[in-house]
Amino acid sequence: MSRQVVRSSKFRHVFGQPAKADQCYEDVRVSQTTWDSGFCAVNPKFVALICEASGGGAFLVLPLGKTGRVDKNVPTVCGHTAPVLDIAWCPHNDNVIASGSEDCTVMVWEIPDGGLTLPLREPVVTLEGHTKRVGIVTWHPTAQNILLSAGCDNVILVWDVGTGAAVLTLGPDVHPDTIYSVDWSRDGALICTSCRDKRVRIIEPRKGTVAAEKDRPHEGTRPVHAVFVSEGKILTTGFSRMSERQVALWDTKHLEEPLSLQELDTSSGVLLPFFDPDTNIVYLCGKGDSSIRYFEITSEAPFLHYLSMFSSKESQRGMGYMPKRGLEVNKCEIARFYKLHERKCEPIAMTVPRKDAVSRLEEEIRKLQTTVQELQKRLDRLEETVQAK
Repeated sequence: MSRQVVRSSKFRHVFGQPAKADQCYEDVRVSQTTWDSGFCAVNPKFVALICEASGGGAFLVLPLGKTGRVDKNVPTVCGHTAPVLDIAWCPHNDNVIASGSEDCTVMVWEIPDGGLTLPLREPVVTLEGHTKRVGIVTWHPTAQNILLSAGCDNVILVWDVGTGAAVLTLGPDVHPDTIYSVDWSRDGALICTSCRDKRVRIIEPRKGTVAAEKDRPHEGTRPVHAVFVSEGKILTTGFSRMSERQVALWDTKHLEEPLSLQELDTSSGVLLPFFDPDTNIVYLCGKGDSSIRYFEITSEAPFLHYLSMFSSKESQRGMGYMPKRGLEVNKCEIARFYKLHERKCEPIAMTVPRKDAVSRLEEEIRKLQTTVQELQKRLDRLEETVQAK
């Protein structure tokens, strides 16, 4: 019996730990809107989530430590006149958040330290330029006050929030159909988009030109999401022709064939990818799923390695991802998700077990492998005895 060699990785034993009941945010009415965004945004100060609102759109902002049951009369950010579709915290100022809505506007808000005491109706700035609902908002990772928005008018606008003016417009000539996802590269030099015309594009925003594009990265008709990962690669999630969910890794310089393509399952929920550049781990969270899969990306073939899966009983309505500076690293935490249930927001910590725990686990695995080998030898001897008779 040949002994299988297990690939060496620091993150092979990463596991998800859901928070206890008193550390969750209970009794929040998560939005029922059908849209493929996370519905939740988190930073080291606040957790924000899109909630149900009568007569317009609203989202809830709570101080991170204010866990437990949320009062039904808690003040919300309620300046939009139609449902909110996406929210994003500014990476340079933990008190500033942007929101995109069905009312065709993008609004930027400033949340006071300690959270809201009264409903917030007046934004710092309203950005008007889209003619249809705005489904994606995302901040530039390195340049301050630069915000990108994408609408169902097939237009991407890059805004200077300080002046309230659009500094770049990518019109319907670039994206002829609905834009499914937009992601900045880590240095903000490139934008990666996926579109309903079944193309993934890499765009140079300073020139406003398409640097590279890939037609049909996945054969299915369902939405594709794309994110930048390490070393000039992009990762896409989509569906096969038989509606099986897939994840693929691409080299941006050679988009003819994927570096890796893996089929996952036949679920119908769109997979939202979250990439951690420090550990090279990508987490896949499907809306309507009750699990989070995670993969490690390496520089050698096969490039994309399945690590494990965190599973729970209840399905997720949305997901927020905490920036690395908000984690408890002294507890070996490498990522934290905020899972939206129908009436609850539940933190899930991704933790690397300490070395002594890993050593015990590996010792158990070695014992099990020895037992399997002994059983195999006994089975072989038994087969020889039967054949001899």
